[in-house]
Amino acid sequence: MKIFIILILFITSTLNAQDIKKYFDEYDVNGSFMVYDMYGNKYYYYDSARCFIRFTPASTFKIPNSIIGLETGVITDENFVIKWDSVKSREVCEKDLNLKEAIKYSCVWYYRELARRVGAEKMQEMVNNFNYGNKDISSGVDNFWLEGSMKISQAEQIEFLKKLNSYKLPVSKRSIDILKSIIMLDSTGEYIMRGKTGWGVVDKKNIGWLVGWIEKSDNIYYFALNIETEKDNPRFAESRKAITENIFRDFGVIK
Repeated sequence: MKIFIILILFITSTLNAQDIKKYFDEYDVNGSFMVYDMYGNKYYYYDSARCFIRFTPASTFKIPNSIIGLETGVITDENFVIKWDSVKSREVCEKDLNLKEAIKYSCVWYYRELARRVGAEKMQEMVNNFNYGNKDISSGVDNFWLEGSMKISQAEQIEFLKKLNSYKLPVSKRSIDILKSIIMLDSTGEYIMRGKTGWGVVDKKNIGWLVGWIEKSDNIYYFALNIETEKDNPRFAESRKAITENIFRDFGVIK
């Protein structure tokens, strides 16, 4: 049975589980959603039990991977170019790329090469320092976050993001500032949204993510969405941001 907790989050009325569930149903996915309201120092959940289950991080690991690359000096800044490995994937990724392009278009080959250059020993050290998920990179330095040994929960994603954005990770401010500049998803007069999507396939099941935070006035809302489906779903990719935005509209955080 799903557990649902929803509290007032700077709005005048509460929401119930069905109000949130309809957004998942609209895109034919199952999943859970977690928010941390920094100003109120409170957590909010849709299916709280599921928010503590670990899944493959997929491309959300591009966030720590970028910081690790920067911090180790493997890449110098957001303009650092790695030559394309000539392996066909998506057209937008089939060229030499710099860091900001690679994360914008979520190009796997760039980050696999970055991880190989970092090396397994240093990667393990950094993942341990970040206390990131189960910290298991045993399935290969260029594969563990894709469909491999690394697993992380939504609750752990949010704790990592909180440390990152408050400069409490054991890395330089410069590395974090560069990372923050390349993960901006939206910027309006009302708010800024930063984050990263992810999409993996485990046991023939699609696992989708959107993790990040919304900066609004003097508050920050950290969030982690995780969804899944066992079927071919043409709207799976778009559902991640759409569901997140719909929930925050109901919260009154965005319009």
